[in-house]
Amino acid sequence: MRHTLTIDGRALSYLDFGGPGRPLLALHGGMSEGLAFAGLADVLGDGWRVIAPDQRGHGDSDRAADYGRAGYVRDAVALLDHLGLDEPVAVLGYSLGGINAYQLAAAHPDRVGALVNVDATVEIEPDTAGGLFGFLGGMRYTAPTREELLAAAGPVGSQFVGQALRPLPGGEGWRLPFHPQDMVDSAEACRGDHWDSWLAGTCPALLVHATHSQTLPQETADAMVTRRPGTSYAPLDGDHFVPFTDPDGFHEAVRTFLAGL
Repeated sequence: MRHTLTIDGRALSYLDFGGPGRPLLALHGGMSEGLAFAGLADVLGDGWRVIAPDQRGHGDSDRAADYGRAGYVRDAVALLDHLGLDEPVAVLGYSLGGINAYQLAAAHPDRVGALVNVDATVEIEPDTAGGLFGFLGGMRYTAPTREELLAAAGPVGSQFVGQALRPLPGGEGWRLPFHPQDMVDSAEACRGDHWDSWLAGTCPALLVHATHSQTLPQETADAMVTRRPGTSYAPLDGDHFVPFTDPDGFHEAVRTFLAGL
């Protein structure tokens, strides 16, 4: 079920898949939304209550003034407070959400009892002029018709947004589920060395690694596992988008780790 939390006058939309199980806070990647974890919620069944926000600037959540890590973490803490989840919860994050997840675990170790990092690195130099983010420069935020919006997104962008476009109020057109400039700003805010945050956490952790990842080299993944005590490793044969190209493998890796907690 979808709900909305207001934080400083800004709407944060989230999905609570419900159930009697232990809470799992699931943080999606950039250009995505909480609905991306519907399949995972189905696989985990009643054993886990998956709570998946549309992070700031994504999906049905309002745009924000900044996209630094501290803001994303504050939103996650506000959501946990709103839901009355005072005891440590399991937190899963993919890509951008993975960075936010281990930053949350570092800043608030009392709120995170287990961590699943899905292909999020700790050494980040995103090239927002090309690579994974190059297509953002040609995308439009709104258009009179759905077809025009998809055409502007191009073949790369449309695979992210084709099923997620939002109608504008009053039937005045369509919008993307994110503003392209916000995504560039969010990627730029990830720059830097985040080893300290990754190593600060002490809870059990799993690194789900796409072995052909464009963002997490094998050498870095190996070091992340060996340098952080209590960290398990689950390699999946695919690129950075492996949660979508190999959902069965992704779901099984997460299910197995959570079952062993």
